[in-house]
Amino acid sequence: MVAPTCCGSGEEAEMGHGQMYEIKAGGSIAKKFSAILQTLSSPLQPRVPEHSNNRMKNLSYPFSREKMYLYNIQEKDTFFDNATRSRIVHEILKRTACSRANNTMGINSLIANNIYEAAYPLHDGEYDSPGDDMNDRKLLYQEWARYGVFYKFQPIDLIRKYFGEKIGLYFAWLGLYTSFLIPSSVIGVIVFLYGCATIEEDIPSKEMCDHQNAFTMCPLCDKSCDYWNLSSACGTARASHLFDNPATVFFSIFMALWATMFLENWKRLQMRLGYFWDLTGLEEEEVSMEDPVHRLGAYGDTGQGAAVVMGKALIFGSFQEQREKIQVKDDEDKLSWKDRFPGYLMNFASILFMIALTFSIVFGVIVYRITTAAALSLSKATRSNVRATVTATAVIINLVVILILDEIYGAVAKWLTKIEVPKTEQTFEERLILKAFLLKFVNAYSPIFYVAFFKGRFVGRPGSYVYVFDGYRMEECAPGGCLMELCIQLSIIMLGKQLIQNNIFEIGVPYTCVFIIYGGENIGGLMKLPELNKNLTAQYMMRKQWDLDYSLEPYTGLTPEYMEMIIQFGFVTLFVASFPLAPVFALLNNVIEVRLDAKKFVTELRRPDAVRTKDIGIWFDILSGIGKFSVIINAFVIAVTSDFIPRLVYQYSYSHNGTLHGFVNHTLSFFNQFLYNQFVPKVSSDDKVDCLPSHSCQVHVCMFKDYREPPWAPNPYEFSKQYWSVLSARLAFVIIFQNLVMFLSVLVDWMIPDIPTDISDQIKKEKSLLVDFFLKEEHEKVKLADEPTQRSQGGGDRSRRSRAASSAPSGQSQPGSIASSGSQHTNV
Repeated sequence: MVAPTCCGSGEEAEMGHGQMYEIKAGGSIAKKFSAILQTLSSPLQPRVPEHSNNRMKNLSYPFSREKMYLYNIQEKDTFFDNATRSRIVHEILKRTACSRANNTMGINSLIANNIYEAAYPLHDGEYDSPGDDMNDRKLLYQEWARYGVFYKFQPIDLIRKYFGEKIGLYFAWLGLYTSFLIPSSVIGVIVFLYGCATIEEDIPSKEMCDHQNAFTMCPLCDKSCDYWNLSSACGTARASHLFDNPATVFFSIFMALWATMFLENWKRLQMRLGYFWDLTGLEEEEVSMEDPVHRLGAYGDTGQGAAVVMGKALIFGSFQEQREKIQVKDDEDKLSWKDRFPGYLMNFASILFMIALTFSIVFGVIVYRITTAAALSLSKATRSNVRATVTATAVIINLVVILILDEIYGAVAKWLTKIEVPKTEQTFEERLILKAFLLKFVNAYSPIFYVAFFKGRFVGRPGSYVYVFDGYRMEECAPGGCLMELCIQLSIIMLGKQLIQNNIFEIGVPYTCVFIIYGGENIGGLMKLPELNKNLTAQYMMRKQWDLDYSLEPYTGLTPEYMEMIIQFGFVTLFVASFPLAPVFALLNNVIEVRLDAKKFVTELRRPDAVRTKDIGIWFDILSGIGKFSVIINAFVIAVTSDFIPRLVYQYSYSHNGTLHGFVNHTLSFFNQFLYNQFVPKVSSDDKVDCLPSHSCQVHVCMFKDYREPPWAPNPYEFSKQYWSVLSARLAFVIIFQNLVMFLSVLVDWMIPDIPTDISDQIKKEKSLLVDFFLKEEHEKVKLADEPTQRSQGGGDRSRRSRAASSAPSGQSQPGSIASSGSQHTNV
C-alpha cells in the first residue's frame, strides 16, 4: 500500500497565484441592481465560506519549478490545496512503472490485473459525525445534500473545491437548466389554462358532441365491429382542445427560443466560472493529460476488495521522462486502420442491429394494439372502452421495454467502444457518449415518433384498407386526432422514466443493497436497534477513513447523470407542442434530482479524482443539436399531427361565415357500404346507431375521416381538392415556421455575447498585469546579477523581494453568487 503526498513535479502541478486586484463591477445602475438582487436572495444562499462579498481576485499563472522565484511559497506542504495534491498524486500513480509486475505502467493497469483492487482519494471525514467539528464533506451535506435545503442555491465553489472542476461544472449546468425551467413551466401552465378556459368555445368539439348531427361512422374493424356515432368520441375531442389550440403554436416558438437562450446563458456562465476557477488559460494538455497510458486498465475489472492505494508515492523519474517513454511505446504499438477496421465494422453492424431491434419491438407493440383492439371489439361489454384500454396497456409495455433496453444499451455501448481501442480517455468517453446517446435516443423516442408521424397515415380507406395480417387493419387515430394520444404517450413515458429511475433505481435499489449487504449498519445507520446498534456503531467508528470509503460505491463517471438530463431535455423541447406541461414535470423532477445527486456524491460514493476541465464537452454539442432538431419536430407536429392547419384552411378558404361551423363535416368523407357488402357488419338489435334519414335503419352510406371524393363523383374515393389544399398549407407552415424560428434563434445567439463584457475586460486586465509583473521580476533578477553583494546573499533576499512584490495577502473571492476557486491561493 502506498499513500500519496504531494511532492510535485512541477510541470503538471496546479497553477500558482499572484498579485491581487479588484474586480470592478459595471455602472452605478448595475451595482444597485446587483445589491438589491443580492439582498433579496440572501435567504436562499447556502451558509458556506465561499459565498462572500470580496471583490478581489488573485493573479494566477501556471506553476513551473523553473520559475520558483515567481511564487510566494511560505509553506511547501500547503502551497497546493487538497484537490490539486490529489490530482498530482493521481498523475504520479498513473505514470509510475512497476518492475515486479512485468513493467506494468500505471495504477489503472495494476487494478485491471487485480494487483490492487481500488485507488481513490479519501473523504475529509464523516458527514454525520457528532460534535461541532466541521469539514468540507459535512458542510456540503448540511447545506447542499439534504432535501430540506432544496430551496437554496448550490454552493458551486465548494463543490468544485471538494470534487473538482468537472463535477462542479455538471452541477452548475444542472442548476442553470433547472432555473430555466421555471419560466417555461409558467408559460406552459398558462397555455394549458388557456385551453381549459376556451374549451366551451371550441366549435369543432361542440359539433362532434352534438347527437343531432348523426355522423354515422364506418366500422373500425371488419365484420365483428358495428357502425358507431361520432358523438361517442366527445370526451376525446374536448380533451384534445386542451393541448391543440392556437396557443400551442406560440408555445412552440417560445420553447425554441428558450432552448437557444439556455445554451447562450450556459456559455456565459461557463466562461464566468472558468475565469474565477482559473481555467481560461488552461492548455489542452494540462486539462486532459491525454497520454495513451492513462487508458491502460480502464477497460479491466476494478474488482471489489480491501486493498486500496494510500500512502507515500514513489516517483520514478520526472513527468517529462515518463512522457518520452510513453511516446516511444505508443509509436511502437500504434494501431493502423486495418487493425481498427474489424472493430469499426462490428460497431456499425451492432448499432444497426440494436436500432432494428428497437423498431421491431415498437412494431410488436403495434401488433399487440391491433390484435387486442380486434379481440375486445368482439364483446359488447368491453367494446366501449377498447381505445382507452389498448392505449394505456400499450404505453405501459413501451415504458417497461424502454427501461430494460436502457440498461442493456448502456452496457452494449461500453463494450462496443472498448473493441474500438480508442487512443485516449477523452476519445473513449466521447465515443461512448455518442453510442449510448444514439441508442437511448432511438429507444426512448421511437414509440413517440410512431404515434406523432406514422399512426393513422397508412390506414387506407373503406374498401381498400391496409392490413398488417389477414383481417387485421393498420390502426387509426382517434376521431379527435392523434395529438391527444401523443400527449398520453409522452407524459406516461416521461413521468414513468423519471419516477422509476429516480425513486426506484437511484434511491430504492442502493439502500436495499446496503441493507442486505451490511445489515443496516452502514450509510447513516439504517438499523436503529439500541443494544445491537451500539456495538456496531463502536466498530464502525473505529474503522479508518480508507476502510469506510471502501464500503461506498465506486465512482463511475458523470455519463449516466448527463444522459438522464439530456433525454429529459428532449422530452421538454422535441414534442412540447403536444404536451405544454412537460416543463412543469421536468422542473419538479429536477428540484429533487439536484439533491438526490448531491446526496449520492456526498454520502454514497467514494470521492472521485478531481479533474480539471474547461467545459462540459460533447454534451453541449448534443444539447445544441437537440435544440435545432426540436424546431423541425414541433413544426411537423403542429402541421401534421394536430388539426391546427386544417382548421385555418377551412376557416379562411371554405367557411361561408369565416368561422369553424361545419368543420367536422368538412373533414369527413362518404363511403357506399352497399357496394362492398362483404364488409358490412350485422347491426345488433341492442346497438343504438343513428341511421341516415333516407335509409331507415339500414346503413348504406357511412363516413370516415379523410379528404376523399364522394362515391357519386366522377372519380370516387380519390383525394379531393381540399386534401391538396391542406397538404400545401401544411408544407408551407413547416417551411415558414422552421425558417422564422431559426432566424429568431440566430438573432438571439447574435445579440447575446458568449463572453460577458466584464469577464472579457478582466481577462485583458489580468494579462496586462501579468506582463507588468514578469517584467518587474526579470528586472529584479538583472539587478541581483549586477550586484555581487546581493548575489552573495542568495535565495533569502530573492524570497523577501518576491514577497514584497505581492500587493496583498492571499484570499478567495467571487462576485455575487459566483465565488473564486475553492483551492488555497498563494501570492507571488
